[in-house]
Amino acid sequence: MAKNNFPMMKSGGGLLSKAVGLVVTLAIIVLIVKYPADSASWASGAAHGAGAVIDGVVQFLRALFG
Repeated sequence: MAKNNFPMMKSGGGLLSKAVGLVVTLAIIVLIVKYPADSASWASGAAHGAGAVIDGVVQFLRALFG
């Protein structure tokens, strides 16, 4: 039988990592519910920042290979 060349990620986790994930998820939900306008502006800023990063990478690759 062939050996798997792509190791799978560990699906389980310790109690601490699950608790931290739960706390972070609840904190995000509370922020969205209590401060929807601020949450929307944060999400918009994050999307704009991600778009700027993608534009920068595209410009770099065009200058490198174009």
